[in-house]
Amino acid sequence: MSDDTGPSQLPSEASDRAGDRPLVARPSRGKAAKLTAKVVAAAIEARIGYRFADSDLLTTAFTHVSALKSPGNRAASYQRLEFLGDHVLGLVVSDMLFRAFPKADEGELSKRLAELVRKETCADVARALDLIDGIKLGTVGAGAGARLRKSVLGDICEAVIGAIFIDGGYAAASEFVTRNWTERMRTPVRPLRDPKTVLQEWAQGKGLPTPVYREVERSGPDHDPQFRVAVDLPGLNPAEGVGGSKRAAEKLAASAMLAQEGVSSGHE
Repeated sequence: MSDDTGPSQLPSEASDRAGDRPLVARPSRGKAAKLTAKVVAAAIEARIGYRFADSDLLTTAFTHVSALKSPGNRAASYQRLEFLGDHVLGLVVSDMLFRAFPKADEGELSKRLAELVRKETCADVARALDLIDGIKLGTVGAGAGARLRKSVLGDICEAVIGAIFIDGGYAAASEFVTRNWTERMRTPVRPLRDPKTVLQEWAQGKGLPTPVYREVERSGPDHDPQFRVAVDLPGLNPAEGVGGSKRAAEKLAASAMLAQEGVSSGHE
């Protein structure tokens, strides 16, 4: 007896019931996860401006110890890369400061360096690059996870620097740091030194006496006075500052004299 039902349909030719359209094979969960990871990695590389030859380095740089299958193998987390990145960052920023502030002494350079390599600054860079969502954590609550991501942002930033250094060498790491730290170097978040102290130390280094501050004028009502103060050093033109208190006016006068003499006050 002949079979009039026709040949069986192959899976690729089968149609769905709703629209009689060919079924599209869906990727397995494992393949989908790998695809998602690649998309996330590509987005991170675009934001940091560096493409890794060894993508595992980037993965490790974002892996918190809580996400490890074997907690005893802490070397698979970002910690080693963070250690390396911290020192690479210090070297690159030291070089940047040395070149940018040729008249700054060791004390000022050290203060600037400490400000630029602190965890808070690294975390700020990580936030600017939107790196927080790439951090891989273990099973934690939503609130705890959000807090943990914020607390390790600075570490992740340093780990990324370490990963770039391993993958692309010093030049690549230096380019990343220079791109993300130059503006921060030029505009410190916090004043580094009191300009009166800087002026006194500079004067002593030149063999000059201690700067003398004198009130030139006081104006305005008692509840909102304005002080104009001048600072004098032998052989130099006086400099003036105006402020709501004598101390504020003295600081501004000291800054004005430092600028007049081309000396860094730590506020540039």
